Amino acid sequence: MKLDKMVTATVAALEDLKGRDIVVLDVRHMTALFDKLIVVSGDSTRQNRALASNVQEKLKALGATVHGVEGADSGEWILVDLGAIVVHIMQPAIRHYYNLEELWGEAALPRRRVAGAIRS
Repeated sequence: MKLDKMVTATVAALEDLKGRDIVVLDVRHMTALFDKLIVVSGDSTRQNRALASNVQEKLKALGATVHGVEGADSGEWILVDLGAIVVHIMQPAIRHYYNLEELWGEAALPRRRVAGAIRS
């Protein structure tokens, strides 16, 4: 599956369940481990689990492989590994504390809106 199609499908799956402040970062020039990093906020552990589940279901239906999921037990910060894309689903306080957008700083600039998400 092409990377752009995976990103679009992932963002759509997050938007379906009202994921907030979706940011797509292009990190290809910063790491060889993955190409895109997607960060999204959910309002509760229940919503975060639902967001992670929806991403997995939608991407599997399109033929993508889910390599792993971490943090679903607590639901405060869930990581979904799609290979070329890593999705971080976080409660707002955790997202603010860890500030992944700043950590991956240069990938976050400049930003532009694409399909409801902000991407670099």
